[in-house]
Amino acid sequence: MIGQKHHSPRMNFREKILSAESLVPWRQRLRQSGQKLVATNGVFDLLHVGHAAYLQAARNLGDALLVGVTCDDGVRELNKGPGRPLNSGEDRAALLAALESVSAVYVFPETTAMKFLETVQPDVYAKGGDYTMDTINQDERRLMEQMGAKIVILPGIPGKSTTGLVRRMKET
Repeated sequence: MIGQKHHSPRMNFREKILSAESLVPWRQRLRQSGQKLVATNGVFDLLHVGHAAYLQAARNLGDALLVGVTCDDGVRELNKGPGRPLNSGEDRAALLAALESVSAVYVFPETTAMKFLETVQPDVYAKGGDYTMDTINQDERRLMEQMGAKIVILPGIPGKSTTGLVRRMKET
């Protein structure tokens, strides 16, 4: 509550950013404790309320939410536009890690999330409402189906997108 003193353990959001070496042990601890892992991935260049709502909804599909962040070179290969990403992978990961709904973040070095997903083997794979089952990466879709992961497309908030924000910023 606001105004009341509440003592809780100190939090360091940077501890939620996983290295390649810590990714597998982190996942193993979840599995051993019987927790359901939800994974998602994306660029997350400029965080906005659409991201916050999406990540909260994704987290509510399981016990832990792992966010895979596309590395800077991967963002450029995805052709998100000149000058993208606006924020470095490290900065994008830090902002995501600071969100309560996000359990952990991993910046993957590949253009696609295939190796990331293969490594973490999520129970649920969440994608945003700008995707459909036909427009998500079909290799990722097949991999998730082969692993028995549930694929969930979560609705977005109309008019809330990074591309729209960038466009409006250029117009002003």
